[in-house]
Amino acid sequence: MPRLTDIAVVRDILSRNGIVLQKSMGQNFLVNPSVCPRMAELSGIDDTTGVIEIGPGIGVLTVELAKLARRVVAIELDGRLKPVLAETLSDFDNIDIIWGDAMKLNLHAVIKEKFADCDKVCVCANLPYYITSPVIMKLLEDRLPLDSITVMVQLEAAQRMCAEVGSRESGAVTVSVNYYSDPELLFRVSPGSFLPPPKVDSAVMKLNIRRDALLEEAYEPTFRKLVRAGFLQRRKTFVNSVTSTGEFSKDSIFEALSHIGAEPSVRAEKLTMQQLTELARFITEN
Repeated sequence: MPRLTDIAVVRDILSRNGIVLQKSMGQNFLVNPSVCPRMAELSGIDDTTGVIEIGPGIGVLTVELAKLARRVVAIELDGRLKPVLAETLSDFDNIDIIWGDAMKLNLHAVIKEKFADCDKVCVCANLPYYITSPVIMKLLEDRLPLDSITVMVQLEAAQRMCAEVGSRESGAVTVSVNYYSDPELLFRVSPGSFLPPPKVDSAVMKLNIRRDALLEEAYEPTFRKLVRAGFLQRRKTFVNSVTSTGEFSKDSIFEALSHIGAEPSVRAEKLTMQQLTELARFITEN
């Protein structure tokens, strides 16, 4: 099997198949040989695990996952990579490839069909940076039966998702990710680890899925609306930002803030997770 982190090998594979990397698809292939083995190991997968990989590229991470997992399902949008993956993954019989858009797939059905004999299911992927947040939020909000999500993303995005709720760095994505999981930043990855090198640093983070929900399902729609609207205009108070969407009245938000003991002039980033969940519960019930 060719060494998929060797730049000469990567260039040869792409050239033989007439593939030119497309910036619009966020295609940067890993050429640092230490990153993917480390990522696969830290994801916590073993021979009882089913793994979903989104965006396998030429299979650099896929190979490392297949060495450890019971089964890997790789989801790839770019059909030009079919002959490439047929070549690079030919040594493994525990890899299935689904050609399509992960954002449009019924992943519940994929998990039920592909991982019936697995004790746990994880996601491990080097995500195209332009779809980082949408993919992660789909995985979380769809309430998939996942143990964890380990992904490589832009460093800035990882820091934002792993920030403490209620801190200056906190944003809507911080709250959303922390609501569904316990996130941790595992390690940084330099631009030189990729071909072609991106203009930003990257990082691998792991989202350990919460087994017990912080809110009952009936309150979650209100929670999501509050979080998205509350951080919509960060320079405004929480009340003014939330009510700017027209979904909530100022009186109801003032009453809810008073109920949880928060100042009426508070901004969204100052609210803790407990306060935000209490707000959602109070507003839904009143």
